[in-house]
Amino acid sequence: MSAPHRPIRSYVLRQGRVTDAQRRARDELLPRFGVPFSRGLLDLNRVFGRSAPKILEIGFGMGETTADIASRHPGTDYLGVEVHTPGVGGLLKRIAELGLANVRVIQHDAVEVIEQMIPPASLDGVHVYFPDPWPKKRHHKRRLIQPAFVALLASRMKRGAYVHMATDWEDYARWILETLSGEPLLVNTAAAFAPRPEHRPLTKFENRGLKLGHGVWDVVFRRA
Repeated sequence: MSAPHRPIRSYVLRQGRVTDAQRRARDELLPRFGVPFSRGLLDLNRVFGRSAPKILEIGFGMGETTADIASRHPGTDYLGVEVHTPGVGGLLKRIAELGLANVRVIQHDAVEVIEQMIPPASLDGVHVYFPDPWPKKRHHKRRLIQPAFVALLASRMKRGAYVHMATDWEDYARWILETLSGEPLLVNTAAAFAPRPEHRPLTKFENRGLKLGHGVWDVVFRRA
C-alpha cells in the first residue's frame, strides 16, 4: 500500500529536562537495546534473537508501562517507539534495572518507523496509550490517530492481531473509536469501548485521576 502523506507531526519536540541518569542510560544502553532508524524492513526475529509474538508500543512516554508489561510477559517481545530523549532514557534505565531481554527501542517518529521498518503482517499487537489529545479543534489535524495511520497499522498486523488504544480524553476516545471503526480490516472486540485488558497496568497518574472521577477509555480492535 502507498505510505500516507504526512507533513503534519502529531508531536512537538520540546527541550524537556533530561536527568543525568536518563542521559547515561541512553548513551550506554541505546547501542545495546536500541534499533537505529533505517529505510529498510526489519527482521523482527533477528532483532530480538528469537521467534516470539511481537508487540509495537507507540509513544511509550517515560517507559513505566512498557517495562511493567514486558516484565510480566517475558515470552513476548516489545518494540517501543518514542521521540523524546527523557522517555527513551527512562525506559532504557528500567530495562537495565529489571534485566529485561524482551524490549528494544527506536528513537524516531512512529509513522516513519512503521512505514519504513515494520514488515507487512508482522505484528501480533499494537499499543497506543494516552497519545497527545490535541484538544483544541484547530489542532485535531495533529492527532496521531487518523484514517491513513490506522490503515497503515492494520497493514502491519497479522490476521487476528490486536490494536489497543487508551485515552483519558472522552472526545479523543470517541474520535479513536470512530476512526478504527472506519477501517475495513479491523473489527471491534466490544460493542463500543472495551474493559481495560489485563495487560495494561494502571499508572499512578491514571489511579489518581480515577479517584477524582476522571474517565479512561480503552478501545480494542482485531485484524480481520
